[in-house]
Amino acid sequence: MEVLKSRKILQDFIERQREMGKRIGFAPTMGALHDGHLSLYKEARKDNDLVISSIFVNPTQFNNQDDLAKYPRDVDRDLHILKNSGLVDAVYIPEVSDIYPEQAKSKNYDFGGLENEMEGKSRPGHFDGVGTVVEELFKQVKPDYAYFGEKDFQQLAIIKKMVEMQNLPVKIIGVPTHRADNGLALSSRNQRLSETRRDASKVIFETLTKVKTWFKEDSYSVIKDKVKDVFDDQQNMQLEYFLIAEEKTLKEAEFFYNDRKYRAFIVVIVDGVRLIDNLPM
Repeated sequence: MEVLKSRKILQDFIERQREMGKRIGFAPTMGALHDGHLSLYKEARKDNDLVISSIFVNPTQFNNQDDLAKYPRDVDRDLHILKNSGLVDAVYIPEVSDIYPEQAKSKNYDFGGLENEMEGKSRPGHFDGVGTVVEELFKQVKPDYAYFGEKDFQQLAIIKKMVEMQNLPVKIIGVPTHRADNGLALSSRNQRLSETRRDASKVIFETLTKVKTWFKEDSYSVIKDKVKDVFDDQQNMQLEYFLIAEEKTLKEAEFFYNDRKYRAFIVVIVDGVRLIDNLPM
């Protein structure tokens, strides 16, 4: 596995691969790798000659500087995981100056309103940061396909929109959420929880599974009350929000129509750690 530690080294590498006609699959990460990331590379292996990862903790997508400071970083561990997986041919580990040559500042995007829903309401500018770093990585890596997990469904929708707006020659592939045995969506943030609290957090997926049943039987207001009741009974867990939204617009649904696709979204704070999840209805 090649380890590419600068933009220039990456460009030389990509140029050689393109000369050989290689099809490139890419999944960018912020490190703290787990099996959820590896599921992206497994998917990429199916359709590409070359699979590339990147590790870069992007400063412009953190609204809270404490959150940025606490984000887990262990590049040696991440490289060990990637090498042992046998799924990745190269990993790009840029410096901040490789991504932001002048200053670490986001572009301003109009994602057609997608950025104003859910996460965008509490994290202003977050998706500008996501769009900026992903657009720059796409321009540098030049992938044919790029892979993102559905756990961050709003991010996935925003990246698809950004690619469409910027007319970038890459196809975005959404990969189903990878879960622990107890159903908890795998996330780098899970590392900040004790084993006991990770086990207790299975209630998040269990609740979403119940919502899928309630969706067929109950009104939206009844469903929201039931979800609230579940988390009112949990110790050291706070329900930040729960909603059901139309997948295309991400707008919260007031009524459900048979010809539209809906998805339930939830955010729960567990011992100060913010966990997100979603499930198609």
